[in-house]
Amino acid sequence: MRTGEPLPAVGEVLAALATGLWHWNTATGQVTVDAEAARLLGLPAEQCNLSQAQVRARIHPVDWNEISGVIQLAVAEGTLGEVRIRIMDDQGQIIRVGRSRFNASFDREKDAYDVTGSLQEVTDPSPGTPAGRSAVTGDWRRSREAFLLDAGRALAEARSTEEVLRVSAGLSMPGFSPDGLAVFGVEADRLTIVGHHGHQPGAEGPFSHMALDTDYPAAEVVRTGRAVYLSSPEQYKARYPATWPLAQHFGRQSWAFLPLTVSGRTMGAWMAGFTYPVAFTPDERSVLTTVARMLAQALSRAGLAESERELTDGLQRSMLPTLLPEIPGMSVAARYVPTGGGLQVGGDWYDMIPLPSGRFAFVIGDVQGHDVRAAGLMGQLRIALRAYASEGHRPDAVLSRASRFLHGITADSDDLRFATCLYAEADPVTGTLDVARAGHPDPAIRMPDGTVLARPTAGGLPLGIDPDADYPTTRFTLEPGETMMICTDGLIETGGHDLDTGWQRIRTTLEEHKGDLEELADALVQAVHGPSSHHTTGPLADRREDDIAVLLLCREEEDRGHEDTAVVERPAVRRTLLSVAQAEPERVAVARQQLRELLHDWACPDQVDSAVLLLSEMLTNVLVHTDTDALLLAEVTGTAGLRRLHIEVTDTSDDLPHRRRPGELASSGRGLMLIELLANEWGVDPRGEGKSIWFELYEEQGAAE
Repeated sequence: MRTGEPLPAVGEVLAALATGLWHWNTATGQVTVDAEAARLLGLPAEQCNLSQAQVRARIHPVDWNEISGVIQLAVAEGTLGEVRIRIMDDQGQIIRVGRSRFNASFDREKDAYDVTGSLQEVTDPSPGTPAGRSAVTGDWRRSREAFLLDAGRALAEARSTEEVLRVSAGLSMPGFSPDGLAVFGVEADRLTIVGHHGHQPGAEGPFSHMALDTDYPAAEVVRTGRAVYLSSPEQYKARYPATWPLAQHFGRQSWAFLPLTVSGRTMGAWMAGFTYPVAFTPDERSVLTTVARMLAQALSRAGLAESERELTDGLQRSMLPTLLPEIPGMSVAARYVPTGGGLQVGGDWYDMIPLPSGRFAFVIGDVQGHDVRAAGLMGQLRIALRAYASEGHRPDAVLSRASRFLHGITADSDDLRFATCLYAEADPVTGTLDVARAGHPDPAIRMPDGTVLARPTAGGLPLGIDPDADYPTTRFTLEPGETMMICTDGLIETGGHDLDTGWQRIRTTLEEHKGDLEELADALVQAVHGPSSHHTTGPLADRREDDIAVLLLCREEEDRGHEDTAVVERPAVRRTLLSVAQAEPERVAVARQQLRELLHDWACPDQVDSAVLLLSEMLTNVLVHTDTDALLLAEVTGTAGLRRLHIEVTDTSDDLPHRRRPGELASSGRGLMLIELLANEWGVDPRGEGKSIWFELYEEQGAAE
């Protein structure tokens, strides 16, 4: 070049040196590359504008993630950034290794980075040469990638601050692992210690509640958002003379203080201390920065989850009742376990309400949905039910008013909701239960010997669907030693079960449990989800398919006072009572199922089939030949192997049954013939109004063998 000639353009010089130029603005997502940079990326050698996705497709995924971290680091420290990148072709094969140096700036108004840099191809030194020994080798790169992937996965799975700190303490960085860690938080204008590792208990004392304007590395990191690297004690002492005495006695040689930044806000600082000198090369800083970024995200998630759990616990405590400590002659236990999503609140609830009559009402329900709105509607509906019950209304009137209330507050909303509910009014003296049901599962009765029956009750539509819906009441008696279970469908259907298979699972738990009422409540929830928590104590279980609410009511045996009687010695009587109305012939099938459940351990299966056949004949006879309803009483008395089954069907008709001789093709008239043939004893007893027909079967010893 002759003296006085103009210098060539910068691009021409860089092209002569096989170096390309690029510019990236994250606000627009556009990347501009010159001809040489395009060639290095495996594209035609001409200047062009590329989308962020097009450039990303040409760079190894791990290297692309590293670029983002190095850009943030360069901006935070006000330095140039440098990365090594592997460039790939259309088939994902690495075609060359490049090095890029760049300058980056951050626009807070646009929340975007503006980056300008160079790109050139590099050749890794030959193994064994001085350059090869001093360069960052492929093995180190692979171990670093594996470490970052493992660290990211472990931190992403941590669900609490304690777990995040435990995971971070166990991270083994490739080639330079710190022996002491500390995480600093911020409260107002002071530092706090969130947690630490590698220090004696109490060692954090001088650093707790340190003012942010203190001449201390972590305080400076929080103030500025920029990392501080101290490679030697001399650097620490020279830069922070005021707080050097606090760090001196730990005996460390190098320190890294990095900002914990989430969404552009510095929420704290992370300190990594080393007992040996660390130079903090660009690669080492890149690893530390990436870990700090993952740690900040994990701590943010854990803090949010802990806040949600605290809010959930508060919602539960405010919305769920405290069961009354004592009901004369009865014991009560209840559990509520929320679903695992979001705030872990939902629409399930239970309640226990003292009534003006001296009775008690027991309520369980489920508002549609598993979100905050469902929880809010549940709270409103629970208050309304308590108000209607406290006014002295009967169960059917309470549910009718509650249905109109729920329909009124949701009818004008785009988010219509309904609720299922079961309302039972109990008389502690007699054990009488008046039950009204709105689309809810039937109650179950556990007898003192462990026999379990589903207790069919009349019901109406779920609350909120029809403001004029009726809710018929079913009355039955809870005998001494019996326990009634009412629950929401989450207890039954969770785990891929339907109502039938889920009920069999719950029934098995009820039959086999040998503990008291509180232990039975825990066992029911554990049978579905594993160890659970009571609504008043302990942490909530983390994952639930559906909310669970369950309430147990046990009538105590008269000779045991207030002792809990979930399981007692086997009694001499097992009994069930059921009505079959003229308008409900389908309840004949319910009666047959009730009898089979009552005889679940009867020694002779043929006798069970005979009893079911005779019962069906007796009930059908009442429905076909009279205009009255039928009342079924079934009792099992005696000890196993020597028991007696007594079945009695009563109606209010004065017409006595009589034996007939049906023809060969007749479809009726065989009832009494079958009873006489299959029963051990039978008879017809006239009553003041109506009659009862009964039969007895005696358990056949050895029939089960």
